[in-house]
Amino acid sequence: MLRTMLTATNTMNQLQQHMDTIGHNLANSSTAGYKARDAKFHELLYQQFDNDKADQAVRQSPDGIRYGSGAMLGQSVMNWQAGSLQETGRPLDFAFTAPKQYFKVRMETETGMREVYTRQGAFQAVPAAGGGLALVTNEGHPVLDVAGNPVTFREGATGYEAVDNGILRVRYADGTEQAIPLGVVEVQRPQLMEQLSGTYIGLPDTDALGVAADDVLTDLQGAGRQDIGLANNKLESSNVDYQKELTDLMNVQRSYQFNSRALTIADQMLGLINGIR
Repeated sequence: MLRTMLTATNTMNQLQQHMDTIGHNLANSSTAGYKARDAKFHELLYQQFDNDKADQAVRQSPDGIRYGSGAMLGQSVMNWQAGSLQETGRPLDFAFTAPKQYFKVRMETETGMREVYTRQGAFQAVPAAGGGLALVTNEGHPVLDVAGNPVTFREGATGYEAVDNGILRVRYADGTEQAIPLGVVEVQRPQLMEQLSGTYIGLPDTDALGVAADDVLTDLQGAGRQDIGLANNKLESSNVDYQKELTDLMNVQRSYQFNSRALTIADQMLGLINGIR
């Protein structure tokens, strides 16, 4: 009975984490640029009990039984499939047309300023500290150019256009135009990236992972910028499959109820055993 209770308890704890992952996906189903996460379960350690050596009976079933210890959430992987593009009509809304490409953004964290990456291209032009305007995300994080500096331009802009090589063209009322190369990276090994918050991801400590930073992502510069694809006045919708998430949620809830019932029955049986006089 104790083994049954331990197995059910271990599995219920992991199923709760799976439900949290599904809930996070559903909550961000309308967040532009969000990538859904999928949970993968692994079997915990099991114990093998073989039949007695004197048992020479011919059988088709395995020679013994395995007692498992439940299941665990082995890996939570991100779905990197590109979402559909939605027309917004905003001149500072940009969407990537190629997968695994990200804008470079500077974010303030607990350890200081950090370069992070996002596919959410809903930008705004706000007054810059040194004069002029600065390009920022909806959360106020500065968007970086190809050199890693915040994107700034002078006031009086009348139009914006992003071309496929990652250049932001700012047009002014006097007929002049300013070309700003946006900072763009391409993630080669997305599963190694660190999920920060919402649509933002960051490069983890590559020394701890045992890989080089260049093997995880590539800063698109020079000839590599020809591969950058951007669409104007559009945003990339999330790739959350609403029907799949609801189906997974129902399956997880049923599994949780099954393990909860097994725990209740084991407790009742232990109560009966303890009540024997």
